[in-house]
Amino acid sequence: MATRSRRSDKEDPPISQQQSTMALSAMAPKWRNWWIRGFFTLVLLAVFALVLYIGPLALMLGALVVQVKCFQEIIKIGFSMSREIEINMPLFRTLNWYFLVASNYFLFGELLPHIFFAVIRHDSLLTFLVHYHKLISFLLYTAGIVTFVLTLQKDHYRAQFTVFGWTHVTLLIIVSQSHLIVQNMFEGLMWFALPLSLVVCNDCMAYIFGFFFGRTSLIKLSPKKTWEGFLGAFGSTLVFAFLLSYVLSQYEYFFCPVEYRGNDIWHASMSCKRSHMFTQRDYALPAIFGVESISLYPVQLHSLVLAVFASWIAPFGGFMASGFKRAFHIKDFGDLIPGHGGIMDRFDCQYLMATFTYVYIVSFVRAVNPNKVLQLFLSMNNDEQISVYRQIHDFLGERNMI
Repeated sequence: MATRSRRSDKEDPPISQQQSTMALSAMAPKWRNWWIRGFFTLVLLAVFALVLYIGPLALMLGALVVQVKCFQEIIKIGFSMSREIEINMPLFRTLNWYFLVASNYFLFGELLPHIFFAVIRHDSLLTFLVHYHKLISFLLYTAGIVTFVLTLQKDHYRAQFTVFGWTHVTLLIIVSQSHLIVQNMFEGLMWFALPLSLVVCNDCMAYIFGFFFGRTSLIKLSPKKTWEGFLGAFGSTLVFAFLLSYVLSQYEYFFCPVEYRGNDIWHASMSCKRSHMFTQRDYALPAIFGVESISLYPVQLHSLVLAVFASWIAPFGGFMASGFKRAFHIKDFGDLIPGHGGIMDRFDCQYLMATFTYVYIVSFVRAVNPNKVLQLFLSMNNDEQISVYRQIHDFLGERNMI
């Protein structure tokens, strides 16, 4: 009896867990999903806030983890189409992960040397990897192609090339855009936190407005999306963008570019002089408003552009993902997050938003960073540095600046 009692204690869940399960099971499916989705949304926001607090390096590693998980979820669907021949193929899965590593080396190898320049120039191995980065990237990719060709098997060519193409399209969608997320981050955490938060706000408000007021279907690919949710989320995201950009503009931690000026990669420089983007200025208003002008940060106006994109265009990343899932008869990309699905289900809009943010920064925001110019100068040899010095000296002398 005692043995049975102990086994029973282990098998039976705690009373609080039983009560929670019973409470959820007693709800209508609509409300049960509401509470589960809401709870894990708060969990995800808490994790994001924690990683954001830890700093840029944690955010970069987090972006890499998300990228790998998204790649795994999408490539898993490709594997399922060729499951019957996978057993007879050497390196069938390994090659796909190899191309992921090679792609990351190529893309991040272009970016990281400019960020961790002070660290890299004092390490001979890292200096070698940076100096011959393009050659090594080419050799890595060529080795992958050669290996793929050598593993081709008769009667399976179509399936192997299907998975090969599937892998490369996935790399284009996931790796290239996650690389842009990291690039945005080092322009200033504002350009990472703001776009991501706008997509989250739009998604949450679309769900809330659609849940309570939704009546009119928005798009056939995603029947649960409604015009009421879409428009309600648009208005909410505009207000949220205007307010959040104002709050973030108060802190150097968000508006300063992220720079690593010393040998310590764990501590970034997050101090700078305010650029015009984060300096308040007066904007004239029409007489109908009753006041002559209003004082705003220019970034608040830029945030409205990001909000429009997050509300009107970024959701099409989600609609495309919905169509993709319907094509393969799956509900979600994964089941890691209860009420949400997989990681890719949460980032289908984020990647499109990150790409637009990068293009927007390059087109309308980015200014020349003197520190990056200095890093390029220091990477030159002595003769090149002297040549640059003389050209700058002559240039400034002709304008009577020295």
